[in-house]
Amino acid sequence: MPGQNPHGAGSAVSGGHDDSGTLGSAIPGRRLSWRARAGLLLAGSALAWPLAGAVAHAETAAVATAGLSISTVEVMQLAVFVGVTGAALLSAIVLIRERARTSAENVELRSRVADVNAALRRSEALLNLRDQRVVVWASENKKPELVGTLPVESGAPEERAAFLAFGRWLMPRSAAALEHAIAGLREKARPFDLVIESQAGAPLEVHGRKSAAHILVRFVSLSETQRSQARLKIENQRLAADHDTMIGLLEALKMPAWLRDEHGRLKWVNRAYADAVEAESAEAAVRDAKEFLGGQAREAIATQHKSHPVFEQSLSTVIEGDRRVFAVTDVAGGDGSAGLACDTSAIETIRGEYERTVRSHADTLDQLNTAVAIFDTDEKLRFFNQAFQKLWGLDSGFLHSAPDNALLLDRLRSEGKIAEQPEWRRWKEGLLGAYRAVESQEHWWHLPDGKTIRVVANPQPKGGVTWVFENLTEKMDLESRYRTAVRVQGETLDNLAEGVAVFGPDGRLRLSNPAFATLWGLSADAAKPNVHVSTIRDLCDRQAVDSPWPGFVAAITGFDDERRDRHGQSELHNGTVLRYAVIPLPNGQVMMTFVDVTDSVRVERALKDKNEALEKSDQLKNDFVQHVSYELRSPLTNIIGFTELLSLPTTGPLNQKQREYVEHVSSSSSVLLTIVNDILDLATVDAGIMQLDISEVHVDRTIAAAAELVADRLQEHSIRLEVDATAAPKTFHGDETRIRQILYNLLSNAANYAPEASSIRLACRQLADGVEFSVHDDGPGMPPDVLDSVFRRFEPRTNGGRRRGAGLGLSIVKSFVELHGGGVRIETGKDKGTTVICTFPDMPGIRAAAE
Repeated sequence: MPGQNPHGAGSAVSGGHDDSGTLGSAIPGRRLSWRARAGLLLAGSALAWPLAGAVAHAETAAVATAGLSISTVEVMQLAVFVGVTGAALLSAIVLIRERARTSAENVELRSRVADVNAALRRSEALLNLRDQRVVVWASENKKPELVGTLPVESGAPEERAAFLAFGRWLMPRSAAALEHAIAGLREKARPFDLVIESQAGAPLEVHGRKSAAHILVRFVSLSETQRSQARLKIENQRLAADHDTMIGLLEALKMPAWLRDEHGRLKWVNRAYADAVEAESAEAAVRDAKEFLGGQAREAIATQHKSHPVFEQSLSTVIEGDRRVFAVTDVAGGDGSAGLACDTSAIETIRGEYERTVRSHADTLDQLNTAVAIFDTDEKLRFFNQAFQKLWGLDSGFLHSAPDNALLLDRLRSEGKIAEQPEWRRWKEGLLGAYRAVESQEHWWHLPDGKTIRVVANPQPKGGVTWVFENLTEKMDLESRYRTAVRVQGETLDNLAEGVAVFGPDGRLRLSNPAFATLWGLSADAAKPNVHVSTIRDLCDRQAVDSPWPGFVAAITGFDDERRDRHGQSELHNGTVLRYAVIPLPNGQVMMTFVDVTDSVRVERALKDKNEALEKSDQLKNDFVQHVSYELRSPLTNIIGFTELLSLPTTGPLNQKQREYVEHVSSSSSVLLTIVNDILDLATVDAGIMQLDISEVHVDRTIAAAAELVADRLQEHSIRLEVDATAAPKTFHGDETRIRQILYNLLSNAANYAPEASSIRLACRQLADGVEFSVHDDGPGMPPDVLDSVFRRFEPRTNGGRRRGAGLGLSIVKSFVELHGGGVRIETGKDKGTTVICTFPDMPGIRAAAE
């Protein structure tokens, strides 16, 4: 037996320990600790000592009596042995009893474990039956476990991932209901019982429960009887869901709907019904039995139901004070009826409008001179106007008999009213193909009597074709004669040397000849018909010096008092002189003629120009002498004389301040000398004897020299000079002295207008065909009226400048730049400063003298 020891009491003592360190007790049902057991051993020893003493005493006496010699030690050893042996026997008795009790407990424990294992095997056997499957969630963070199986015909997969994807093997509605129920079970501990259906058609019961530590969802396969009940339950659920859906649809409709019981009483209406009968709600309408239709209408429905379950008819009723027409459909069943009403008042109104419109269109078409015939989808004639009957000369009885289109064509052919075709059948089939076409078709018929008919076949959206026969014989004859007249007129105008243009009352060009476009430099598109006079005016204004076109526009588009003959002369920028005449025509149009009189005007102007040149030459001489002698020579003489006098040592020593004054006077003298030289240079240029010394001009050196000449003026007003020559060439061909003089005048002019403590920017850059110099200042800029006279001589302009000069700086700049074959332009604006730009062509062959 387990726990026993065959080697004696000592072994029993050591083998009697259990997991708690206690020994068996001799007293049944009681366990002793190791201290108690040690006490028993000591008690046995205590009992052995008196016994040993007594024995020793008796033995000593006996020995003494017997004359034997036994020592006291031997007696004591014997006593100890006897005591230990007694204690051991007592402990052995206790251990044997405890061992027996422990063995009984072990047998009971093994019996209980066997019972638990048997119960566990029974539970596993029950769970593994092929009629159920359990999904267990041990905690929220662990994946679920699957226990058990389901039959193959249930459609449930065996894999855990595939099984938990309910949407793959369950019907959509069942999968959605199950996922919603599981979510409620896991989140809110709501138990559930469902009947679901797999995609294989097998119904299953599903039960969901939640315990303290687990969440379980059990799938149970049903028996045939249960399956039938489950299918019936599912079908009822579907019917209930479909019923709710249909009720929701009827509630959403804007059409009154109702349900009646077998006695004809209302038992349900929708919101539209309640609104129609002006009830607070659908329940109130049913409670108060408010009827949507009148009594006669309800009687007609009841009478119809006796012979036929479906009633369909248009009935009228009063809604919100207006009588409306409804298309009522009422269906009778075994336990009542259901009805629906659709408001067709708008449709009836549209139908009436349509019928009136059709009649109106028929009356209108009957008054037209164009023949019109309308055929239906069966190619039968349904409408024709009087012009159609008159065009083809057919009797009214034949046309009112609704002949088909093919018969009508055969009738026209047999009576010789349309031309004979080489292949009549193919031609007719192609013509009748309009009934199968989607676009309009156009044909031209040349009739035997000489008429030309334009035939248009217009397919109708709902089938049928509308045929339009337009007699264009007279129109084509008139067009032919008109075109002939136009060609004759056009050839005549095109060969005139005089420019002619005719404008209509709306201001648009009716016709013009090539001479008109040539004289005014217009393109072919600009002078084409229907171009408005304002467009031509914008183009011609650029060509004329003093444009007369505003007056032309007034004469063309103005009132009668402005439509009068006008004559005059206009000069173009290219030197052409045109003499014009504006002549109003009787039909409201206006004709304008232009004659080139440039040659005669040039002869006249040459004489006038020669006379004016002589007069200007004399005036220039007078102005030159006056300015040189008075404005320049007199002050220059005084300044130079006094400066030299002050500079002499004999005059006396000068202090620092006086020396500065003398230097300023000397610089002023230099300025005046420069003005004199400028005047002489201008006189030389005007005389045509100025010569340029063409050589390699070093840009950096020339700019530095010009900047040095104006350094004192710039320093006086704290003006900075910024030079940008990064894009400039090192050299180019020109007269270095004149170019330096040009830059000096530009810088002087900029220094005169630049604000205090501002900057002047001198830039030079290489161009594709030369060199460009530009000088910019941040002054007030030049107004537009000053730009026209900025290069005129002896016209000084203050315009915010510090000094009033002789007005020769920019004139000299322009003259010297043009001698180099270049040009000068000015870019300016209010509060944007002024930039003077000079361009020099870098060509060794620049003319050496002014023309």
